[in-house]
Amino acid sequence: MANGTDRTNSDASKYEDKPLTFKNYQFVLALTFAMEEINQTPALLHNLTLGFDICNVEDGLPTVFKNPFICFFGSYMVPNYSCISGSTFIGALTGPSGVTSAQIGTLLDLYRFPQLTIGPFDQALNDHRKFPGLYQMESKDTSISTAMVSLLLYFRWNWVGLLTFLDENGLWILHLLKEEMDKNKVCVAFEVALPNYGLSFEIMERYNQINKSSANILIIYGDKEYALEFMELIEKYLIKGKVFILSSQWELPMKRRYFMRGSFHVPLAFAHHHPDVSGFTDFVKAVSPSKYPEDFFLARLWFLSFNCSDSESDCVTWENCPHEASLDWLPGHTFDMTMSGDSYNIYNAVYAVAQALHDMLLHQTEVQTIESRKQTGPSPAQLQPFLKNTQFQNAAGDQVILDDKRKMEAEYDIVNIWNFPQGLDLKVKIGKFSPFALHDHQLSLSEDLVEWAIGTTGPVHSVCSESCGPGFRKSLQEGKPACCFDCTPCSENEMANGTEMEQCVRCPDHQYANTERNQCLLRAANFLHYGEPLGMALACMALGLSTLTAAVLGVFVKHHNTPIVKANNQALSYILLLSLIFCFLCSLLFIGRPNTVTCILQQTTFGVAFTVAVSAVLAKTVTVVLAFKVTSPGRRMRWLLVSGAPNFIIPICTLIQVTLCGIWLGTTPPFIDTDTHSDHGHIIFLCNKGSLTAFYCVLGYLGSLALASFTVAFLARNLPDTFNEAKFLTFSMLVFCSVWLTFLPVYHSAKGKVMVAVEVFSILASSAGLLGCIFVPKCYIILIRPDINCVCGFRDRKYPGHIKPS
Repeated sequence: MANGTDRTNSDASKYEDKPLTFKNYQFVLALTFAMEEINQTPALLHNLTLGFDICNVEDGLPTVFKNPFICFFGSYMVPNYSCISGSTFIGALTGPSGVTSAQIGTLLDLYRFPQLTIGPFDQALNDHRKFPGLYQMESKDTSISTAMVSLLLYFRWNWVGLLTFLDENGLWILHLLKEEMDKNKVCVAFEVALPNYGLSFEIMERYNQINKSSANILIIYGDKEYALEFMELIEKYLIKGKVFILSSQWELPMKRRYFMRGSFHVPLAFAHHHPDVSGFTDFVKAVSPSKYPEDFFLARLWFLSFNCSDSESDCVTWENCPHEASLDWLPGHTFDMTMSGDSYNIYNAVYAVAQALHDMLLHQTEVQTIESRKQTGPSPAQLQPFLKNTQFQNAAGDQVILDDKRKMEAEYDIVNIWNFPQGLDLKVKIGKFSPFALHDHQLSLSEDLVEWAIGTTGPVHSVCSESCGPGFRKSLQEGKPACCFDCTPCSENEMANGTEMEQCVRCPDHQYANTERNQCLLRAANFLHYGEPLGMALACMALGLSTLTAAVLGVFVKHHNTPIVKANNQALSYILLLSLIFCFLCSLLFIGRPNTVTCILQQTTFGVAFTVAVSAVLAKTVTVVLAFKVTSPGRRMRWLLVSGAPNFIIPICTLIQVTLCGIWLGTTPPFIDTDTHSDHGHIIFLCNKGSLTAFYCVLGYLGSLALASFTVAFLARNLPDTFNEAKFLTFSMLVFCSVWLTFLPVYHSAKGKVMVAVEVFSILASSAGLLGCIFVPKCYIILIRPDINCVCGFRDRKYPGHIKPS
């Protein structure tokens, strides 16, 4: 069976200076251990004994087939004819090099020899049309990309360099890695495809890109044939401070000159997890040249390791050998007692061949024919179908399946290489990745076991942009990967309470963002209430003015027989004063916490009360005009005045306003609303008009009445003024219109409870204007100058073209 270990005499001498190569001798021991176990198991191959032969495959196409021909046929010069008698070859174990396995595979397939490769899974060998009889013992790295990205996410590394080799394995893993990284928002800083030849030149070309990049994590996936050369170049060109995440193929030898104690690099390798095989360590401890005297390589290892003899002869003597010498005396960098991944594959491969051979013999026994009885032994071609369907549980409890389609995904040990002086180092298992665990528990890691690079006490940072803290969101930089971003502060009333937030979260209406924009706080309820100075002042003004209006009404009632009270329709004066009282009091509906009732009453009460007041002023103005325009008893104007026609102005105008308010309430009535923008940290409760159109219709109607009153009063301003209030009515309407014209722009520019205060102040100011301009002069005459509150002086005056009012 082909194996990569060289046992020829011509090559053994070169190992004297390189005891590191003795590590490959474990392959021979694993093969021997498996063979002896099978041969000692009566239930398996009862009448057959398994054996093996080892031949070296030289590099290079011209000589690659020479030793395999000699192994299988006994001669290189006479193909298709076997010079070997006695034993029969039924299969070949090749590896661990995938290139070598592929080259030998062509020869083995020609003679229909089953081929089992012990090295890492190779995509180039996965073509069953090209290699129909080839079986890879290693599991396919279907979850290696998930495992690597899980490690990146654990350390929060999202800025990574990819180094792969230009072969099928590199192209295959590159696609999987990029796909998995995209799903988890890990970005590729740079991507280098390393050639299989001319590696030194490529590293020189890429030196600045690799060494000066802010990406401190490099994922390297490739065959271990190029591993040593690559890592030597890394040390040679002083690429420092990087963490190398290596694929399972890179089981580097334990002794390396280029990893020093306190290395500038951190190698983290993913190795296929496999359980310990019971009895193997004890078997290796018991191995000695006296037990296997035909094993020249073991004798050479013993001679070089234990100084058995000072003789310069090629013959090995054992006079000076320690009697209890064992391979476990050797340091780990010379010989590792723990079964390696490749040795574990050899162990499984031997058992797979034995199991397939056992199944084939049982089958032949069941369907015996004359031809089968004439066969001298099993042939490799007959073994093929049984080998393909082989499935069993090995002594370590693992399921061994040769069919690639039915193989289970691999589990991975994560190994960190601790570096000691003089090139000594130690592989330390720091974690494990299992694709069979729950999603959040697939990766387990002991971070404190990782030996980080010189000058650092913890994991390196590898990000394109530093994380955005609370209160900031990520803004992608144009033309760069998603991991490169700027941190933008959250807008007003938005917050981000975590790191690397894609978007800020808007606070609910009843909350607001604090100044750091990292949390939402509960807003304090606010409205125009009686406890604050503004609300208290407006309420006092409303109560004071309504009280004053009531007092004026009392004065008018008390002096109802005086000429100044009787003039210009006494009843209209009473109606006007009562409506002004309601106008003042309706402003109190705007103060305090709004509710559905107050929101509806605010606008309707305001509209109707002011309509009554303004229509009363209009009626008084019309009365004045009619009184002074009647020049003859027979004219129609006298009839209008005597019949009380001006008194119908109030109910007609009020009815129209009530109709408008009814339509407003029936379609889009006012409702409770909140204002979260006017006062930071507060939520202001106020009444929404429901329909601004309806609100401005009410105001517009009031404005039209006021404009009509102002026009009529203005035309009557030059009439006799003893008890004529035309000038006072004109001035009152001027004040009223001025207040509400000023109200419109101020109301639109104000916000929150200030807007409410503006409306209340406009109501009070316009009502006070009517009260002051119309009734203050009359109260002055009634209370201060009663001497002129008589008809005598008025009757003595001459008014051409006019009659005296009665």
